[in-house]
Formats: sequence, C-alpha cells, structure tokens
Amino acid sequence: MKEYHYTTLDNGLRIIQEPCPTDVVYIGLIVSAGTRHEDPFDSGLAHFCEHTTFKGTARRRACHIRNRLERVGGDLNAYTNKEETVYYAMIQRQDWARALDLLFDIVFHSIYPQRELQKEVEVIIDEIDSYQDSPAELIFDEFEEMLFRGHGLGRNILGTADRLRQYTTEDALRFTRQYYRPAGVTLFVFGNVSFSRLVSMAQKHTEGLSSERPVMPLSKLPPYTSEYRQQSRETHQAHVLIGNRGYSAEHPLRPALFLLSNLLGGPGMNSLLSVSLREKHGLVYTVESTTFSYTDAGVWSVYFGCDEADVDRCRHLVLQQLERLCNDRLSPSRLQAAKKQLSGQVLIAGDNFESYALAMGKTFAHTGRHRDVNKIISDIHAVTAEQLQTVAGEVMGVDRLTTLIYC
Repeated sequence: MKEYHYTTLDNGLRIIQEPCPTDVVYIGLIVSAGTRHEDPFDSGLAHFCEHTTFKGTARRRACHIRNRLERVGGDLNAYTNKEETVYYAMIQRQDWARALDLLFDIVFHSIYPQRELQKEVEVIIDEIDSYQDSPAELIFDEFEEMLFRGHGLGRNILGTADRLRQYTTEDALRFTRQYYRPAGVTLFVFGNVSFSRLVSMAQKHTEGLSSERPVMPLSKLPPYTSEYRQQSRETHQAHVLIGNRGYSAEHPLRPALFLLSNLLGGPGMNSLLSVSLREKHGLVYTVESTTFSYTDAGVWSVYFGCDEADVDRCRHLVLQQLERLCNDRLSPSRLQAAKKQLSGQVLIAGDNFESYALAMGKTFAHTGRHRDVNKIISDIHAVTAEQLQTVAGEVMGVDRLTTLIYC
C-alpha cells in the first residue's frame, strides 16, 4: 500500500495527499458539479463557469491569475465533464503554497465580470466550431446524446452559441453559489508536501465559507432503446461508433467490461479488432474499444474510421467479433494473457504523474477512497470467463447496439 493522508474539514472540504517521487507537485480542486447538474435551459453553463472562473476575483484581475504560476514555471489548467469540474496546477515543490492560494481564490472568490465574460464567450464558440470540424471527436458527444436522450448525461458539455451569448455574471454566480461550496469540493495533492500544513492552509482559505452541502440532483436515467443513425457529412472518411450503455463506476461487473473492452480494441496492436480490421484486411488506420463509467451509468463503444465504401464490411467484421465474444468462452490461457496485458497497461499508465494525480482526486471525490492501483489489478485478475460472457451478452449483444455513422 502506498502512503497517503486524507481528512475532511468541519466545513465538508475533503482533502487527500500522496507523496510523489519528483520535485513537482500536482495539486487541484475538484468541484462535484458538471454538465449533468445543469438545468435543461442552462446548456453549457458548467463549462462556461470553468472558463470564466479565471477572469477575475476580489483580489486578482485576469492578468494576475494568468501570470501567478507561469512566471515561476508552473502550469494552471481546468476541464469540465459530465459530473465534475476540475481546476489543477503543476508546480515546483517550493511554490506549491502559491498554487494552493491561487486555486482557492479562483474557485471560491471569482466575480465573473461581465466585460470579461463577453470576450470569453467568443473563445468558447471557437471551441465549439473546432469540434464541429473534428468529426472523430464530435461523434462521441452525439453518441452519448443518443444513449441518454433527454437526460443530463446526454447533454453536450460545450452548449450552444445562442445560449452562451445570453449568459451573464448573475448566471455564473447562480451556478457557482449552488455548487462551489467546500462540502462539494475535494482538494487533492500528489507531491512531497507537509500534510499538516496543507490542512492548515485549506482551513484558512475556506474560513467563513458556507458549510452547507450542495443538493446534487441525480435524475432517473431514461429507458434505453437501441438505435441506428446515419448522417451525411463532408468528411474524407467515414466515422462509425457502435456501442451501448455500460456499467457504473461501482458496478461489480465493471472490471470485466474493462478487461473485455481492452481485449477487443485496447491500445495494443494485438487487439481483436486491430488484428481483424487493420492487420488482416487493411481497412482502417484507427479502431478502438473504450468504456467509461459515471456515478450511475456507463458507456461502452467501438470507434473506427474508414473509407465510406468500406463501412458495411468493417461493421460486419466488428459484429462478427462481438458475436464470438458472446458465444465463445475464453480459454484459461487466453484469459490469463488478457489479464496480464491489461495489468501491465494499468501500471505503465500510473507512471504518468499528471494522469495519476487527476485519477486519484476523482476517485476520492466520488468514493471517498484512495486510488489503489494494486486493487485495480487485483480486480482485473479476479475476473472469470463466466463474467466475461455475461458482460458480452448484456452489453455487446448485437440486438442491443446503437450505431452512429458519419459519412
């Protein structure tokens, strides 16, 4: 077990810290509010708040925020997804207190000046336009809209240009006052810092803030119905997504789906779909199977890009592999090899300190537990051939699949 420390302040702020074998500190605040927590008419508001949180506080103007860490070689960043908004920094160890002060200032004391918001809206609209020009990324957003139609998980993170131009300082404050409270925030630190000093500073920076816990609405998921959709787009190649709803983060079969998805179309050149579509038939450059989990749901999908004339053939080859997984149990040797390969990938991914720190923080924010790589690998090795067949039948059965095609 790795050494780590955690606590919860009286105001509800949760803190986790783990030493890091470098002189860089990775530090961040995770706000447990994302796109799914918006009201239906507030399309893109969570992401809008993320962008504009950097535009000024009671203590700092936007230019001061930009320069605070960069002038000492640090990096300040943020992102929004369906269930959380993350603000984080990477900084030399001697400057970690500077990063902590800045993060608390922008998250809890931003004032969202209207003049700055109007400029930033155009930046976000440019971001939307860039996605429209990237069908390999856009297709994943539209696919989730199909899987979770009418639900917050299906809502586009970026929103729409028309709605964004209507947002004001009052809208940003309305959303952040509702969710940006210590009891809805997790502080994570991956680095060699004093935990007692970290806690003391966190207490100081959140003194006087409300200890009321945000109300986190989790609306019931709509019924799932498989769907087939083909859209005409001016692209050089066709883009195809085939998939289904997967399992939530705490579902007992999630490790089995993780393993099966990696066997099917993970990053290795020896994945079933890479061998079939790319190596044997030379039909694609990219083919991948991915799975992602939310608090109460998940997504599993296969993506490939190919010549428009080869869509049907590629799709047939994908469905062929899925039928085999549903009907044929893996041999003990093949199962063991799949487990060993995925375990190695997990360990190697853990050497990316930025990704590790973000995953550690996210896991603690959602579960209150430390991200234990050994536990992840143990869960992988506990998967049985019977579980894999169950997962294949529940998630990858041909009659259960949703398909989206851009061509």
